[in-house]
Order: sequence, then C-alpha cells, then structure tokens
Amino acid sequence: MLAYIWQYVYTYYLRYWLKWLIRQATGTCELQRICSGYKPGATRTTKTEYSLGLSKSKLLRCALESSEDKLEQCVEHIMKEKKVKVQSNPLFKESLHTSLLQITGYKRLYASVEDTRKEVFSSNNQEHEAMLLKLWELLMPSVKLESRVTKQWGDIGFQGDDPKTDFRGMGMLGLINLLFFSQNYTDAARMVLSHANHPKLGYSYAIVGINLTEMAYSLLKSGALKAHFYNTVPGTPQLRHFLQFYCYLAFEFDKFWIAEEPESIMLFNQYREKFHDMVQTQLKDPDVSLTL
Repeated sequence: MLAYIWQYVYTYYLRYWLKWLIRQATGTCELQRICSGYKPGATRTTKTEYSLGLSKSKLLRCALESSEDKLEQCVEHIMKEKKVKVQSNPLFKESLHTSLLQITGYKRLYASVEDTRKEVFSSNNQEHEAMLLKLWELLMPSVKLESRVTKQWGDIGFQGDDPKTDFRGMGMLGLINLLFFSQNYTDAARMVLSHANHPKLGYSYAIVGINLTEMAYSLLKSGALKAHFYNTVPGTPQLRHFLQFYCYLAFEFDKFWIAEEPESIMLFNQYREKFHDMVQTQLKDPDVSLTL
C-alpha cells in the first residue's frame, strides 16, 4: 500500500518538480535527455512513451495516438512547444520520430492482428481454401491429399477430418501463422513436424501451432512484445514481424518440448505454461530480441 501511495505521489506531484529542476540545471527537457542519453531501441522508446504519456501537455500526450502520416508534423509541434532548437540538437528530431513510429506502429499492429484473428475461416472463400491446401503441399510435398475432407489432416496435427473447425479460437490468424512458417522456413517447419510425429514425444503440430498463435497474440495484446519489436524493428512494426515472432515460438517450443521429454501429451498445458513463463522472462530484458 505504501509503495502504491509513493508511486502515485511521485508520478503526479514530485516528478513534475524534479523535471523542472533538472531542466533549469541542464537547459534540456526530459525528451531531449532521453533521446541523447539512450541508444536506439526499447529503452529509449519505452522511456519516450512513458514521458509523453505522463505529460501535462495535451499536445505531447496526443502524439501517442498520431497517425503515421502526421508524425513528422507532430514532432515539429513538440519541438516548438519544448523550445528544442534543431541547430543545437541535430539528432533529436530523427530520434523522437523513430520512437513515435515504433509506439504508434505497435498499436496499429495490434489492431491489424486483432482484425485477422476475428476473420473466420470459410470453406466458401477460395483464398482461405487455397491457403489451407498450400499448407499441406508445403508440409507433405510427397503425399497427395485424397480429398478436402479427410483423416489425412491428422498427419499434420489437425484434430478432425476438416481443419476449419480447429481455427475457431484464432480465426485466420492461426492459419496464416502456420502457412508463413512453412513458406518462409520450410526446412525448419518440416523438421518440427517430424518431431511432432515422434511415436513417444509427439504432439499435434497444427493444434499446438494454433495454441502458440494464441500465446503470441496474448503477449502482443498485453504489451509484452514492445521491447522485442522496439529492438528489432527500426520503424513501424508490421504484420510480418508478428508472424516472424510466431515462427520463433514454434521452433523454440519444439526444442523445449523435446528437451523436456514429457511423459504424455496430457501434460501439454503444464509444459505450455512453463514455456510461456520462460518467454515472458526473456521479454522483460530491455535488450531482448527473439528471432529465429
């Protein structure tokens, strides 16, 4: 309770006066000190986001919601309000602009991922069907699919004869992730599938992939992926960056599962939570960069 009271008092009262005193002593505002004092990446961008979010200036707070095409103008307005001169701070404009691209881009990325998750797989949609069949071709190049609805789907880890029922929780996001992994890291995806079909340590490849999609989605939604994206994407995070993070999860979970040697697939949830905790711990590192 005391910690909460102290945090409240510091954030809404003491912090303002501390910033004022430092500005009088150094002649620079907090944003200038952040942009010049930290290297590009998560630490600089998260501190910029924190500073703007707690600013008493509506202009600075609204910068966090600015559209990409207005960010340059937004930076100009911030420099004017904070009396930051380009001549004496030549790198400030670029540094602040990059941080804002990352901050606002993360929010747009989440909105894009959410839209994809809400899109329901439809057998009447030719594009959806083509993607599903492409997934089979990539993972099972030497085996012909006998029909659209068949028990063969179990060979790549779907539960029933028709995979469409397995996409309900994550919608098209689950299929897009599985397909992206297979298209861009084909050898790795086939290797993971071979491990998933192991007689003793096997697991349902596609179902686990959809489960890991939910993990990636939840981490994105909670903000846990900010440091990762701020360190790996020097600008606006795009959907492909999220898909690449899923590929990392799929590959690393397979390694984790094989190394742990679970006694039964019935223990999946227990090991899934252990893996989730490991990833979350990694994501708390300000220098984190989880790439395949």
